[in-house]
Amino acid sequence: MLELTMATVSAEDAGATAGMLMADAPSDPGTVLRVGRDRAVCRLASPDDWLFVSRVHLEFLCGPDGSWQVTWLRGSHAEPPSEVLLTLAGLPMAQPLPYGGTARLAPGGSGELVIQDRTAPRSVNVGFYHEVHAA
Repeated sequence: MLELTMATVSAEDAGATAGMLMADAPSDPGTVLRVGRDRAVCRLASPDDWLFVSRVHLEFLCGPDGSWQVTWLRGSHAEPPSEVLLTLAGLPMAQPLPYGGTARLAPGGSGELVIQDRTAPRSVNVGFYHEVHAA
């Protein structure tokens, strides 16, 4: 099972506890969880007026072996108005996830993706945890 938590943080909220949204899905091949502004297709949605987040920004996909990957989907802009940083548990620093790039998530691993607005002090923070059950 992949568990996601999402918080939106802006300068006005600095130091405050942001509202948290959660979603999860079983680790069945082909299962998809999406993060973005489009509530019709995204399980976790950011505020509608946060245009630095694409309608469908991040896509978590379960592969045939039950492992998960995350892709920063390319939107309508040649250059995105945001950046995405990926932190994996056990690694000291966040790494950029390239626009259109994909990263594999370790089985049983956890971490965080931060979608950072390039023009304002606000972000969407998506935590993840891949729960693995023994067979």
